[in-house]
Amino acid sequence: MTIVATLKEEAKSLFPAYFALVMSTGIVSIAAHLLDFPSISNGLFWLNNALYFFLLGMLLSRLLFYFPSFLEDFNSHAKGAGFFTLVAGTCILGTQYVLLKGWFMPAMGLWYFGLILWLVLIYAFFVMIIVKREKPSLEKGINGIWLVIVVATQAVSVLGTLLSEHLPFPTERVIFLTLSGYLLGCMLYIILITLIFYRLAFYPMRAEEFAPPFWINMGAVAISTLSGATLILFINENTGFLDFIPFLKGFSLFFWATGSWWIPIIVILGIWRHIYNHIPLFYHPQYWGMVFPLGMYTVCTWRLAQAFDLDYLKLIPTYFIYLAFTAWVLTFLGLLYNFFRLLSGKKMPA
Repeated sequence: MTIVATLKEEAKSLFPAYFALVMSTGIVSIAAHLLDFPSISNGLFWLNNALYFFLLGMLLSRLLFYFPSFLEDFNSHAKGAGFFTLVAGTCILGTQYVLLKGWFMPAMGLWYFGLILWLVLIYAFFVMIIVKREKPSLEKGINGIWLVIVVATQAVSVLGTLLSEHLPFPTERVIFLTLSGYLLGCMLYIILITLIFYRLAFYPMRAEEFAPPFWINMGAVAISTLSGATLILFINENTGFLDFIPFLKGFSLFFWATGSWWIPIIVILGIWRHIYNHIPLFYHPQYWGMVFPLGMYTVCTWRLAQAFDLDYLKLIPTYFIYLAFTAWVLTFLGLLYNFFRLLSGKKMPA
């Protein structure tokens, strides 16, 4: 099979949450930057640009040539929320531009694009699933991928806060907007994680159903921690909202503790899935939903330590980053292996 034919076939059935690849690569790059791995950080930055625009082209091809297939996925309770990875990936790439390069113009373009996408997707998705006549049960309709909605909301907030002094608007108004976005993301997390935890605790769970997107249970709360810590670092007398600092510190620590609590549970359930129930490991784009939380927990813990001036807390990301590196490398090798198998006309197991 030629590369063009392979790309056409892949565009038709493009995994809705494939921009988790961009999210994961971006956040691991940022983690490498914060913990002083400049070569890794810079290499992943340029790779992420290529991955972002490649996937954007694939998504546009799907919209233009396979719109019914796109609409079917977007209208799905189980898959539709995955499209919010486009928003999160866009803003995380923009965050790379700010932190790694100090290039604010492309970062602003990505923030505007991400904000517009967020506005379109957040209302289109919720309206579509609300007005549907036939709806799945909670058991079949919700999974960890829904929490990408939280990740996207907080990613817009984080990048907006980083750009607050560079956008052509009064800084205090930008901070007001990003603070509001942060609070909205917190509210969405509390609602969605309640439903997801209810589904996990009170409905039968087969090993096949505990897929990597459930790692977003931790990833969404980690980026909420990062969003709060970023606001703490940027709020000052010029931006206003100093009265919110104690609240932000309490809520940021609350979310960090929640994310830390999730990690052992998810690891144990992963062992239950793959070792106890013998579910084999094959590459699937959903595994990027496992890499992202590892990188995000590294970054959010480092930023929380900075915001709270707690140097001893930096010990955690100093070691955790190697888990993020390992997970990214293994998953990326799986991606390459899968791509060459597709070129040879072979499909990876579902």
